[in-house]
Amino acid sequence: MNFTPAGANGLVDCFLLVKASNKKTSSKGDTYLDMTLADRSGEINAKLWSYDAARHGEYQPGDVVKIRGTVSQYNGADQLRIEKIRHAQPADEVDASTLVQSADYSGQAMFDELYGLAAAFGDPDLKSIVTTMLTQHKEKLLYWPAALRMHHAIRGGLLMHTLSIVRLAQRVAEVYPFIDADLLLAGAMLHDIAKTTEYEMSPAGLASGYSVKGNLIGHLAEGAMMIRDTAAALGIDSEVVTLLQHMVLSHHGEPDFGAAVRPAFIEAELLSQLDMLDARMFEMREATEGVVNGEFTGKLWGMDNRKLYNHGRDDMSKETKLF
Repeated sequence: MNFTPAGANGLVDCFLLVKASNKKTSSKGDTYLDMTLADRSGEINAKLWSYDAARHGEYQPGDVVKIRGTVSQYNGADQLRIEKIRHAQPADEVDASTLVQSADYSGQAMFDELYGLAAAFGDPDLKSIVTTMLTQHKEKLLYWPAALRMHHAIRGGLLMHTLSIVRLAQRVAEVYPFIDADLLLAGAMLHDIAKTTEYEMSPAGLASGYSVKGNLIGHLAEGAMMIRDTAAALGIDSEVVTLLQHMVLSHHGEPDFGAAVRPAFIEAELLSQLDMLDARMFEMREATEGVVNGEFTGKLWGMDNRKLYNHGRDDMSKETKLF
């Protein structure tokens, strides 16, 4: 972990994310906190000795804290001895992107690109529905992750995933000029928008669990209802509303993967395939980036327990190119 020292002798003074916090008892009978703290550069084990909840506060995974302490070596690894700790306050204006893995581009830049493309749609109904829904959910879209785990489970991951699919869709529309490009792009922009209601969010901008609505309804059904309600409020009752709803309900491809129905027209099938492609590329890159050239990853549950090989011919550190 790359700390910027505030002084000599390993002294640090900074904001960090709590990944784990456990109250323990030492061999001498003293109570202490055993914590894992992190920023975007990595994690470090931390100890708060002589812990008293009333004096020091209580901490849960996902909390952002300000700490002051010293880093030293213990059993060959860095360990942080906490001297002072408190919860971050709004007045601290902590940049959460420094604490967690974040999208390669700013949320505002990605949102502006999507909104500009939607505003240029030739179909007025598609234009009204998509621009309205993007605007309604902008505050969350700017930093929302795309998943609790697995692909794009990072701050800003939802817009990164969405814009990645839109970029792929634009290229596909050039190869297959018979498809409705506006419909494909509109479906791509809205396919996961209901994830803004599916997760509970930590202060750092990562999903900490599923919401009640996420557990009981899920983002496919909720997304279709959001499209219906938005169209009704706009006075739109054309078939395009049904087409968009179908694309959202079918984008997981198969019922075994959560789809309510299988894709029933070309743009719906393309959206489902591009969604899978982008998710797989993210997962495979993440899995192999930290593997030594010529070695395999461990078995990956999300990849059907496959082990992936890093042949070393790619530069996995390169950013996804969206602009």
